[in-house]
Formats: sequence, structure tokens, C-alpha cells
Amino acid sequence: METKDMMMTSMLTMDKGENEGERDKAREDMGGEEDGAQRENGRLMLADGLADRGPKSMTSGSGQQVSNGYTTSTPQSPREGPGTAACAAGTASGPGGGTGSSAPLGGLRTLMVQQTSLDRPRETWSKKMDFLLSVIGYAVDLGNVWRFPYICYQNGGGAFLLPYLLMAVFGGVPLFYMELALGQFHRSGCISIWKHICPIFKGIGFAICIIALYIAFYYNTIMAWALYYLLSSFRPTLPWTTCNNPWNTANCNRYMSSDHNVSWSNSSTSPAEEFYTRQVLQVHRSPGLHELGSISWQLALCLLFIFTIVYFSIWKGVKTSGKVVWVTATFPYLVLLVLLIRGATLPGAWRGVVFYLKPDWEKLLTTTVWIDAAAQIFFSLGPGFGVLLAFASYNPFHNNCYKDALVTSSVNCLTSFLSGFVIFTVLGYMAEMRHQNVDAVAKDAGPSLLFIIYAEAIANMPAATFFAIIFFLMIIMLGLDSTFAGLEGVITAMLDEFPHILAKRREWFVFGLVCVCYLGALSTLTYGGAFVVKLFEEYATGPAVITVVLLEVIAVSWFYGTNRFCNDVQVMLGFYPGYFWRVCWVAICPCFLLFIIISFLAFPPEVRLFDYLYPPWTTVLGYCIGVSSFICVPSYMVYHLLNAKGTFKQRLLKSITPVPGSDNHRDFIVTNAV
Repeated sequence: METKDMMMTSMLTMDKGENEGERDKAREDMGGEEDGAQRENGRLMLADGLADRGPKSMTSGSGQQVSNGYTTSTPQSPREGPGTAACAAGTASGPGGGTGSSAPLGGLRTLMVQQTSLDRPRETWSKKMDFLLSVIGYAVDLGNVWRFPYICYQNGGGAFLLPYLLMAVFGGVPLFYMELALGQFHRSGCISIWKHICPIFKGIGFAICIIALYIAFYYNTIMAWALYYLLSSFRPTLPWTTCNNPWNTANCNRYMSSDHNVSWSNSSTSPAEEFYTRQVLQVHRSPGLHELGSISWQLALCLLFIFTIVYFSIWKGVKTSGKVVWVTATFPYLVLLVLLIRGATLPGAWRGVVFYLKPDWEKLLTTTVWIDAAAQIFFSLGPGFGVLLAFASYNPFHNNCYKDALVTSSVNCLTSFLSGFVIFTVLGYMAEMRHQNVDAVAKDAGPSLLFIIYAEAIANMPAATFFAIIFFLMIIMLGLDSTFAGLEGVITAMLDEFPHILAKRREWFVFGLVCVCYLGALSTLTYGGAFVVKLFEEYATGPAVITVVLLEVIAVSWFYGTNRFCNDVQVMLGFYPGYFWRVCWVAICPCFLLFIIISFLAFPPEVRLFDYLYPPWTTVLGYCIGVSSFICVPSYMVYHLLNAKGTFKQRLLKSITPVPGSDNHRDFIVTNAV
């Protein structure tokens, strides 16, 4: 950085009795030091201190150049914290021009050189727990509550846990660890980080930001549904328990053991189902995606409230969102524990647990089980969305992200397993009350499992209003964590890429981003909005983000180099990643992701919602939306090669060569006896 962009401050505290002339002489002797420090974007600071270390301790830390362009060394004294580097003895001369031996008798002084810049220092987490809760809150989302239990019982019950754990160990956790390490080392968002890894792949960052926007378009709508349910719960009789409401039809029937005079037929619908489809979604007013209908003003207000909470939680950065997650990340666990205890005491709960865990080992011979296990662990841990890079970039440089990766990924998997018990104890109760098999009750998947089956079960419990309130509060909290994380990934990426434009305008940028997300979500608030949510969920994000992560792993492992990446981890954490992790990054993870992509293309899902089967043209539309984000990757490659200088070989070589980091992401304090 040029000299005009630097800040150089010098503070010289002399012993009592030293005059102004001595201080001026000390400053003159430091002139050469200051010029060198300016070139290093540094700051000199002289302060009093006892230097009982001899010349040996002054020269013991030899600098080591690391791949992000910084020089670091092992701390040599208690004054030197993490990230410090020791100067050579000859670089710190006293007023007399000598080394440590020429210090005045009045006392020894310490020269501290701190590397900094005029740029606003990078924000950091207030506490380590803020980071851990943010990552856990991001990884533990609505999918843990509705997707994992459904996929588990659909794919062999307890037998599904074997492929799930294998996919987690060899695919999900290594990717999780890799992203945390990359973000923490390079301290950049998902766009600007690529100049330090492999510049030609910078389009991956832009693709991730577009995918995050698509997710924000539909994911928050599910929280708006939950908020509608929450507001409807503040009454003695829950509205989805009776059939005498304006939205009910003649087919509405309460079918519980207490209703002896009710006959259930194939055309019958429960009051919970009609409340969800006809009052909340009003999907009966839309014939399909070709005619979505008007916007539901009730849902529009609910979503506006959700985005207002989101804005005031993330507008100031991770120091504010890190405080909010203490509530939003911990409250769901309290509710899950309460619901688990309540569910375990219900009649028939054991039937649901047996159905959930009873292993069907023959299912392991089918490809579908392994595909579902790989997809579930990938979307559960969430690498590739730019969130882990962003969160880790606010960590101290020497934070043990390896331990963080193991802890948070384990918590995520255990939460999914726990959620299965919460859901299936209640489903067993429903089956007992209806005198049906559990599989007949658990036929609904996705949001319907929560908003129809579980809502109906809660309505038939004692203290139904209380359990309904805490349950839908939990749904909102789970969704908010993931929204905070997803938007923070975009914000961090854009602020790091365009710091001079956006750094001092973060609040306005976040406001604009939230407005864009709200406007993009309007199509999901229509009468046919549920069809749009399903389309985005199936096509717009899944295949695109898996392909993006595949390219990310290839870029890091094959172009940047596993050895270089492992050296970075060693500099940062103090140990070299083991053979297992290196093999996973180089070979197993790419195969893991390629397996998911090929399976998705070979066995495209039949998309259906309620009684609406998505026509073929919607599949084309879904792929077009997915490609619209992924197209950023090849487009940027072409742009980068065209704008580079030199022959094609020189351009190509330059495009895959990492740029040494020159941004001062860390402050180095260099201590020497004077």
C-alpha cells in the first residue's frame, strides 16, 4: 500500500531526566526503521519495558514466509501473543546506534512494531461461543426437523444411520473443516478469497452469492407460515382443531379416538390439513405454476416482520448477530427437549420410535439410500454456501478451527437424530389415536410434516396452546439462524470485494439486500406460492451448489495444492493435517460430490405437491434457474483470460497462480529489547 495510505505513529517514553534533545535523537535514529515499516504497512511504537532477555532471545525467532504473503514466527515471550513475529537483533538500534547493550542505565526499553493500516480493522467475534453458536445455528435448520426423520424412516430406519455416518465422516466433515480453515487463514469472503487460492475460479464466489439470494427468496417464506401459525395459537381453541371455520369444506373430519361418530373415507381431510392448505397457503385458489394468483396480504405482513428481525440482527455485523444467536440457537434445543419429554409420555409413543429405528438392512442394497444419505449430510452441514468462509474469517488467526469443525458437525448430526425422536414419538401417538399404522400417518414429507401432522398432534394434547406456541417459536428460531448466516455470507463477500464502496455503508447495503430478498420472495406469497417454494427447493439451489462445491474442492486440492493448504493449516494451528484429511480433500470429497450430481441427473425427482404434479416445462424452468447461478463460473473464467496480459500460456499460468496477500488482515506485534 502506498505511503499516503499508511499511518505511522511513534511514542517514545524516556526515563525521568531525559531532555527533548535525546528524544529527537532517538526519533532520528529510527528514521530508517520507519521507512521500512511504511513499506510493510506498519506502525512503530516505542514503549517502556524491562528487557531481561539477552541477544539470544532477540534473534531466536526466524521469520517464515507463508502462502498468504505474511511473515510469522513462533512467539518467544509472554509479551508476544498469537500472530507475533520476532525482529532480528540488528533492526532495533537504541539512541546510541548499538543493539541491546547500548541502552541507557536508567532502564531498558522495548521496541514494539505493530503492523496495521488505515483501513477499518476487520471485525472479530466478541466471544468464541458467539462463533460456535452461529455455526451451530446455521447448520441446524428446519431440514434437521422435517427432512432427516422422513428420509431416515423412508430408507430403512436404523439401517440408514450407517450410510449417513459414512457420508458424514468421508464427505461432509472434511468439507466442513476445509471451509473453516480457508476462511480463517485468508480472512476473506467467498469472492475475494479466490485471488489467494486460484484467481480463475473467482466466479464461484459470485455463484454462491446468487444461490444465497435464491434461498432467501423461499426459505423465509416458511418462517412466515410458522409466524402465521404462532399468531393463530394465542387462543383457547386452536383453529386447526375444528371443522366449523369459514375455510373448511364438507370433507373435513376430525378423526381421533375421542370422535366415535366420525367415519373416515379416502376423500376426507383433517382440519389441520385444511387450515394449512386453504387458510394459510390458500393454494386452492391457484391451479398451478402457470397461474399463481394474488399475494396473500397476511403472509406479506408476516414476512415483512421476519425480514425486519433479520435486518436489525445483522445490520451491524457479527458483534450483533453473535449476541442474537445466544437466543435463536439455544432456544430450539430447550423446546426439543420439552417436546421429547412430552412425546415420550404420550400413549403409543413407542410405536413411533420402533418405526423410526427398526433397521431394514435390505434397503442398503439400493442406490437411493446412499444418494439420500449423501445429499442429507451435505445440505445439513452446509459447505459451499459461503457461510462457513464468512464466519471463520472473523476468528483469531490461531483459533483451533479443527476442533470447531468436529464439535459443530457432531452437534448437527446428533440434533438430526434427536429430532427424529421428537417427531416420531408424536407420530406414534397419532397412529395410536387413529388406530392406524405409523406409515399411514407419516405419509407427508417436508413442511407438511410439521404444519399438518405435528400441528394436529399438538392440538390434541393437553395444554395444546402452550405446546403450539413454543413449537412454532422453535421453527422460527431455527429458520432465523440460517437466514442470518446465509445473508452474512453475501454481506461479507461483497464488503471484502468492494471495501472502499461498502465498508462505511454496511447498514445501507444490508437494508438494500433485505429489500431485494423481500421483493424476490413476493412470488412465494401468492396463492400458488407453495408451488414456487417447492420449485426453488428442488431445482434452483441443490444441483447448483453441489456443482459449485465440487469445483471449490478441485480448485483448493488440485490447483492451489493440498500440500500448500496443509502448510497454511500448520502455520495457523501448529500441526499438519493427517493423511486421512489429505486423502479426503484430494479424492474422496470430489467423488462424494460427483456421486450426488450424477445421481441427481440420472434419477431426476418427480416433483409433486399436494395433488399437483409439476408439468415437464417446470423442470426446464427449474434447471434454468439453477444454471443462472452456476453460469457465473465459466463466464468469469472467460472474462479473466480475456483481460489478462501476455500469451495464452502466460495468461493461463497467471490465472491459476495465487496472489500473495497484501491486505493486512492481521496485526503483527514485534518485540525487541533496545
